[in-house]
Amino acid sequence: MSTGGLSRRDLVFALAAIPSALGMSAAAVRAADASSANPATDSEISHTAVAIHQEVLLPASRQRVYRALTDSAAFDRVVQLSEAMTSGMVPASAKPSRISPRVGGAFALFGGYISGLQVELVRDQRIVQVWRAASWPAGDYSIASFLLTDESSGTRLVLDHRGFPAAEAAHLAAGWHANYWEPLAKALPQSGH
Repeated sequence: MSTGGLSRRDLVFALAAIPSALGMSAAAVRAADASSANPATDSEISHTAVAIHQEVLLPASRQRVYRALTDSAAFDRVVQLSEAMTSGMVPASAKPSRISPRVGGAFALFGGYISGLQVELVRDQRIVQVWRAASWPAGDYSIASFLLTDESSGTRLVLDHRGFPAAEAAHLAAGWHANYWEPLAKALPQSGH
């Protein structure tokens, strides 16, 4: 069975190699999993592993949130409202977002500053990505996992991000809020059904 250009076998081998490609041993992966399940109460940044755990409540259905994160045009509305755009970090002339809707497909966001591959896409429920910033050393990749669940009249989005360069933790934690969650909350009511 093919998944977006990669065979299932290739994808399984690629996913199995991610921890070592990130410089993580099996013990470090287990520690990261354990720490993200019980994040420190004083911070969204794990102090035992390089990981971020964030939870946000968004004013839209899971379907609309999933679409905003997996559709190029919908995510461009988020980029337009992001701090990266309003601060000039992403120039107005930047390339539009490109997001593949297939497992194994690539994405490039914020004018290409953020890029990676879709690892898992469970419609309206879960997105897992191999994710990196252009400023990171060549070959450095992280894993970003988005879990969507219904809550009252909106969606609870849970982000677990791990495997990024340790020095980037505080910057990334703030960046998720300023460039994803806050503009996403503003863009969703405007995007309709």
